[in-house]
Amino acid sequence: MIINIAEAKAHLSDLIQRACQGEEIIIAKNNQPLVELVVHQPKSQIKFGLLENDTATQDLLKIMDVDLADDFYNSDIFPETK
Repeated sequence: MIINIAEAKAHLSDLIQRACQGEEIIIAKNNQPLVELVVHQPKSQIKFGLLENDTATQDLLKIMDVDLADDFYNSDIFPETK
């Protein structure tokens, strides 16, 4: 459905409800599509450890002979001060 701004302002609650039910709502200015009213999708949160049990990742780390914890804690990023 394409609706002009003035009409959208007058019927915003109804348009929101219709968008929540899956209807495509496009708000136009001078009959030119301007924006689309869509249901908010929360950004997914970062989930750490997703590759923890991934065998391909573990195999790659073994091949590279990388111990990330050792590299982190024994790096020269923060050299000891004397």
